[in-house]
Amino acid sequence: MSAKPIITKEMGIGEIVDKHPEAVDILLSEGIHCIGCLASHFESLEEGLTAHGKSEEEIKKLVKKMNEHLKK
Repeated sequence: MSAKPIITKEMGIGEIVDKHPEAVDILLSEGIHCIGCLASHFESLEEGLTAHGKSEEEIKKLVKKMNEHLKK
């Protein structure tokens, strides 16, 4: 059984920033600058990334990258 992810694509962007500020650098490095946007308080990570043209595969990779970083 695999460990439960810390961050999921369904989580709100604002929630991720508040609970896991160390994930912000990863989002910024991927060109995601909406962390300070008003929409970040009601959009899920998936909604925000989709709005910025990210594919489902790109979203999965980014979520995996953030979770791997947080587990270190």
